[in-house]
Formats: sequence, structure tokens, C-alpha cells
Amino acid sequence: MRVLITGINGFVGGHLAEHLLASDRWEVWGLARQPALALSQLAGRVRYICADMLSFEQVVSALESARPEVIFHLAGQSNVPRSFADPVGTLTANLSAQAHLFQAILKLRQEPLVLIAGSNEIYGAVRPEDLPIDEDTALRPVNPYAVSKAAQDLLALQYFISHRLRTVRLRPFNHIGPRQSDAFVASAFAAQVARIEAGLQPPLMRVGNLAAERDFTDVRDMARAYELAALHAEPGEAYNIGSGRAVRVQRLLDILMALSVKDIAVEADPALLRPAAVPVVVCDSRRSRERSGWEPKIPFEQTL
Repeated sequence: MRVLITGINGFVGGHLAEHLLASDRWEVWGLARQPALALSQLAGRVRYICADMLSFEQVVSALESARPEVIFHLAGQSNVPRSFADPVGTLTANLSAQAHLFQAILKLRQEPLVLIAGSNEIYGAVRPEDLPIDEDTALRPVNPYAVSKAAQDLLALQYFISHRLRTVRLRPFNHIGPRQSDAFVASAFAAQVARIEAGLQPPLMRVGNLAAERDFTDVRDMARAYELAALHAEPGEAYNIGSGRAVRVQRLLDILMALSVKDIAVEADPALLRPAAVPVVVCDSRRSRERSGWEPKIPFEQTL
């Protein structure tokens, strides 16, 4: 089955490509803005298209070449602090790219299954009575990135209803693992520990809100969930993906510190605090698990 991964050079895109290539079920194509694949281990195994999804013509050309049966749409701006700094750029990057993808599919009269990589951030200001968060929880986004992902989610639903596009809305919760940018909490802490152990940084960790509780899943488990969604999800539906367990950020830091050979001090950095923080996030992924049989396998401690 021919699959196209937009944003293949991103954190999840690379892991998803590796996972799909481990099976002979998939012929993997990838799309990103960079001139070449980011991961050398994908070279010669992935058909790569360099294209900017903010150009409708380039998206049409990419789909003409790939003729995918399944599309994982992962491309976009995924950093929350950056979205506060550039809300217009975030909204443009995430919503326009998806609109171009949908319109290109219609123009070419293709009929792929399109899985949209959303985010639990769309739920935003959840209340204690909302926990654990299921797909019927109200959307109350608290940052521009979350607004962009909520818009993507709704656009996918709209095109399913109005144009019968076979869209599936994935709503993954926090995912962590190898190769993640240090713009995210777990990798930011790990990178600081690594720099300290290498003598590149004084033995001082700068941290944000350690009281927050988040639902973390290993990115390799998330890649499995995406594949299973492509095989079993119902078009038009939304699916939460997460571990179902909330972990305090303080515990994440404590585990990484315990793994280090150095004595490291910790200092709060106000610059790392979000303008609107959500205290506790925990996923209810029963719909996804019942539909596809997915379960996370990699323990949190192993990921760290």
C-alpha cells in the first residue's frame, strides 16, 4: 500500500517512516521542505519529494507523483512558545497547508485515507471533572498552536461531511523519545543533562513548571498507533492516543537526574513558563484501543 508522510523530516515523521518500513505492507513516500531526507537510514528506502505545502501548485504536483492510498499529514509548526511569538505564522503554516492538501486531493480526484495528526492541546483548559479526557471533551484551546490544531481538526471533519474526504482525526497526547527537539520538556531536560556531563554547561538545570502533570507516550508506540489507525480507524471519527497515565514533570526531572553521574542544581526560569498553563492532562484512549487494539508497550522510564 502506497503511503505519503508529510513532514517526514520531523520528529514523528522519521519514526513513523522507520516503523512502516519494517513491514512489507507499505511503500513509503515522504514530503518535506528540506532538499533531502533528514535521516540517512531512510535514504534509498523512501521516495522523497521536496515541496512547500504553502504552495498549492507544489502540493498538487506532489500528489500527482505519489498517488498515495494513505496520507499521514504531520507537516506543520508544532512548538507552543513559537506560536505565542508568531501566531499568524503558526495559523498560516498549519491551516493553509492542510487546506491545500484537501483541495489538491479534490482537484486530482484521488481517494486516499487522510490521517490528520492533531494534538491534545486542542482540549486546552480542561477541568477536573473532564479527566480523563475523551473525544467528547469541549475544546478550550489556550495557545495559538492549539487554536491552529483545533482548526485543522474541524477542517478535516468539514471536508469529510461536505466532500466525503476519508479523513481521520488523530489527537495524540505528549510523545517523547529519541531525536526529539530540545524545544520540548523531556528532551530539553535530557539535553541539559547531556551538556552538563560533557562539560559544555555548568551543573545547573533551568526548568519551568514542575508541578504540571502530562500524559507521556513513547514516540515509537505512537508510530504503531498511527499505523493501526490507518488500518482500522473509521473515517470521520476522532481518536485520542495516549498512555492514560498522568506523570508530574517533577518526576520526569527526578528520573533523568538520577540517571546522571553529575550532581546538578535546579533553578526555575520564568522565561520557560507558559502564559496559560493547564495543571493536569490525562488521556482516555478507549475509542482508539477498542477500534485498533493499540496499547503502549514501552515504559516511561525506558524512554527516558
